[in-house]
Amino acid sequence: MADKFDVIVIGAGPGGYVAAIRAAQLGLKTACVEKWVNKEGKTVHGGTCLNVGCIPSKALLETSHKFVEARDHFAEIGIDLEPPKPNVAKMLEFKNSVIAKNVGGISALFKANGVTAIDGTGKVTGAKQVEVTDHDGGKTTYEADNIVIAAGSVPVEIPPTPLHEDIVVTSTGALEFTEVPQRLGVIGAGVIGLELGSVWSRLGAEVTVLEAMDTFLPMVDTAIAKETQKLLKKQGLDIKLGARVTGSEVKGGEVVVKYTDGSGDQEQTFDKLIVCVGRRPYTQGVVDEGVGVGLDERGFIHVDDQCRTSVPGIYAIGDCVRGPMLAHKASEEGVMVADIIAGHKAEMNYDAIPSVIYTSPEVAWVGMNEQEAKAKGIEVKTGSFPFSANGRALANNAPEGMAKIIADAETDRILGLHIVSQHAGELIAQGVIAMEFGSSAEDLALTCYAHPSTSEAIHEAALAVDGHAIHMANRKKRK
Repeated sequence: MADKFDVIVIGAGPGGYVAAIRAAQLGLKTACVEKWVNKEGKTVHGGTCLNVGCIPSKALLETSHKFVEARDHFAEIGIDLEPPKPNVAKMLEFKNSVIAKNVGGISALFKANGVTAIDGTGKVTGAKQVEVTDHDGGKTTYEADNIVIAAGSVPVEIPPTPLHEDIVVTSTGALEFTEVPQRLGVIGAGVIGLELGSVWSRLGAEVTVLEAMDTFLPMVDTAIAKETQKLLKKQGLDIKLGARVTGSEVKGGEVVVKYTDGSGDQEQTFDKLIVCVGRRPYTQGVVDEGVGVGLDERGFIHVDDQCRTSVPGIYAIGDCVRGPMLAHKASEEGVMVADIIAGHKAEMNYDAIPSVIYTSPEVAWVGMNEQEAKAKGIEVKTGSFPFSANGRALANNAPEGMAKIIADAETDRILGLHIVSQHAGELIAQGVIAMEFGSSAEDLALTCYAHPSTSEAIHEAALAVDGHAIHMANRKKRK
């Protein structure tokens, strides 16, 4: 038996590394096990998010957005320059440098907080035991009073489109294209599909998105989703709804995709195909069956509201448990679990978790949308405000989009905020904070906002809930 710890965390993604750091800060002897190895054969922390997910995709989204600004919009604001050209090799170099800085930062934080980093694959073999298989196959068993499973998730693969070298890829492969494909297919019009599709569309690819569902972004408020679809179509994304992929064939460096839609059987040829149909929990082999940790039919670990499994002292967080597969959700669960292990009272408000799609403009939301609230029988009142009427958005040459607040008609309590705009991912924090404190629409309406700022659109939307918006004509009569 090797060292004994108060806490061992399996997985150093945004849930696991945060849980480990928090536990160590609270005085608990903590270790974190990570199996991820980079191309140089070195163990790296950060999981999917930092290595092949959130961070690298945002680096490419930002650089591709800047390219489009320079190519299409600089002249509009008085900046003349030669037509710019994308340098994909340099973009990938920048992306990789961003990954390296973030990964190195976590390793430094482990050292600063006294977290023991263990390289290898972790497996729970008992209520207080973790077996780690190192990269050479050697096994070491560690003892811990508490175990936190933060094993994350992996992309879902589907039988009609088996992965094929660099032609049919998941989101991971889509971050490594060395040149802009002329014809790019994307299966899935969810967050990942829209983000990656927009990256390569901006750089010049003809992008077709095939979505099996008939509704575009059903988790977003209908008005915001409709506006988003219109803007993405204007940018050149061909989004086909109700398109169910039935098969594919790779030949001659191309891939022919077959699908059915309202008009019958169809097929389309692409140079590259990205499969973005969701992710599944990475839980197979993480816990011995005899330990007693329960899994559901989809592989998610059963936990209660505070992420306790059915076995005392074993917790699970992040993508391998119920709830949205979001890095920030995993991180907050990591903090909550560490606090509970240390004997503190802690809970998480799952009704106030923001979601963001980092297209351009961005789409962000928190809480319920209008259709969800009505389906639950809640009488609502709403307020919307277009960014085309916001002075700072006009000055930024980014007038697209709108903000919408959904409030309870009886109590005025904010139930949700949905935004499509430049920097919507930053603006949504206002709604998160408001909902965390149980604020009313009137609370935001009575708040003094800086001028000029795009945040004022949220202020005006709050005013519009009761027909009091200042910078647009109100549909309701002022009371």
